[in-house]
Amino acid sequence: MSTTTLGVIGTGTVGLAVARRAVGVGLNVVLSNSRGPETLAGLVAELGERARAATPAEAASAGDLIIASMPLAAHEQLPQAELVGKTVIDPMNYAPRPDWRIPELDSTKVTSSELVQRHLVGARVVKALQCIGMKQLVDLSLPAGAPNRSALPLFGDDPDAKPEVADLLDMLGFDTVDLGTLADSWRCEPNTPLFAIPYVGQPPSGLAPKDFVAWIKDAPGVPVSAAQVKGLAAAAVRGPAGFQMK
Repeated sequence: MSTTTLGVIGTGTVGLAVARRAVGVGLNVVLSNSRGPETLAGLVAELGERARAATPAEAASAGDLIIASMPLAAHEQLPQAELVGKTVIDPMNYAPRPDWRIPELDSTKVTSSELVQRHLVGARVVKALQCIGMKQLVDLSLPAGAPNRSALPLFGDDPDAKPEVADLLDMLGFDTVDLGTLADSWRCEPNTPLFAIPYVGQPPSGLAPKDFVAWIKDAPGVPVSAAQVKGLAAAAVRGPAGFQMK
């Protein structure tokens, strides 16, 4: 694998889980957020000598591979010049609020990853890690060839970028399933059969939205095979974009 340094822009839950796993398998990690490197001192100390803190632009420059672990609403803050030529993993999901929506996503004219790619001219965006939680990313990690090893979907427009991300996910303990382009990535967005639930199993009935989210975060992982990923993606029907929990 050509990746020796992972740049993490934003310290959302997926980015933190990936950073911890990456350090554990021998990669270097450069962490960044919008508040400044000094706010990451505790995390860097926890991760050890393979981790250091930087600005987003510095993390983008230093990383062989980048993960953008931030809210979609902040995706236009991603540094553009430093990411030209880089492969960028996009785990972001659309979560509209009463005071913030993206009409293009609401109309389903584009996917959220297409918006990210539009902003990152010259970068190679790959949609991955958007449909699994931090706990399940740890629980389900297994060596290559292990029985019950889980698979994760990925999408991208660049044929050379997707193998880079697949190699990283293999190191982190997962098989991958290439499900097409960024335009196809709606097939594992929120409120599709492939999003979250397969990796945790059926939640208890009658949970309020807040309790449902809390249950998902704490639930033990359930293995999902490559065949299941393909089947669930094929069964997806495109509906309204973004989280639609009532």
